Amino acid sequence: MTTEQQSALNGHAPPATAAPAAGTEVAVAIDDVTKVFGRGSSRLVALDGVSLSVAPGEFVCLIGASGCGKSTLLSLVAGLEEPTAGTVSTGGRRVAFMFQEPALFPWLTAVQNVELPLRANGVGRPERRRRALELLDSVHLSGFAGKRPHELSGGMRQRVALARALAQDADVLLMDEPFGALDAMTRDLLHELLEGIWRRQGFSVLFVTHEVREAVRLGDRVVLLSSRPGRVLEEFDVHGERPRGLESGDTVQRALEIKARLNEEVMRHVS
Repeated sequence: MTTEQQSALNGHAPPATAAPAAGTEVAVAIDDVTKVFGRGSSRLVALDGVSLSVAPGEFVCLIGASGCGKSTLLSLVAGLEEPTAGTVSTGGRRVAFMFQEPALFPWLTAVQNVELPLRANGVGRPERRRRALELLDSVHLSGFAGKRPHELSGGMRQRVALARALAQDADVLLMDEPFGALDAMTRDLLHELLEGIWRRQGFSVLFVTHEVREAVRLGDRVVLLSSRPGRVLEEFDVHGERPRGLESGDTVQRALEIKARLNEEVMRHVS
């Protein structure tokens, strides 16, 4: 685990470099952001003029071709990277980051991993143990508190990582393809689990995925980024009662519409 990942899971809010417009309440404000890596011949423009906002309690999914800057955008919101130009603001809200890999400490038990951000925030031992056990129960792992990561399945490890992210009491949860390595059945179960927790607690979610149907299943809005450099190409509102099924007609139809637009963008760069 990198130092930046440890900082993110400890629940440190990123510095707010700009405030949202007066009278407009947003949880995340990304304004005309460009991100460039390297210099000279190795210069790489990852994001170019991206503007995007996430409302309090909104679930927004980011999709796009590989290398379009989705993960970079999350890193900017988390404060792990600084924009080359433009501003990113969370208005002082607490931000938590859940990575594609669980990034659990292998020598710690499940409950000890969940306790880490609580410990970093100065919560006393009895209270943090109580809180960590509650969080494990919320992700249906109350019987596995004493297990170490190698004793858990991939889906269980991701649930521990989710509980650890929730331990930060964040207003904004950033999720970078958290279910991408899981089998379809486990992924579907975690969709239900995440959606239930999100609806009860009301935090905002910015969720990166390469699966269009997953984005439609979970999101209030799906944002399509262009191929590198990443720009906001189109935004799609997702309607319909929750919970939505991955195989439901409305989900499949909306996903096909978005996938067609994504394929069009991908083919534009390979033809």
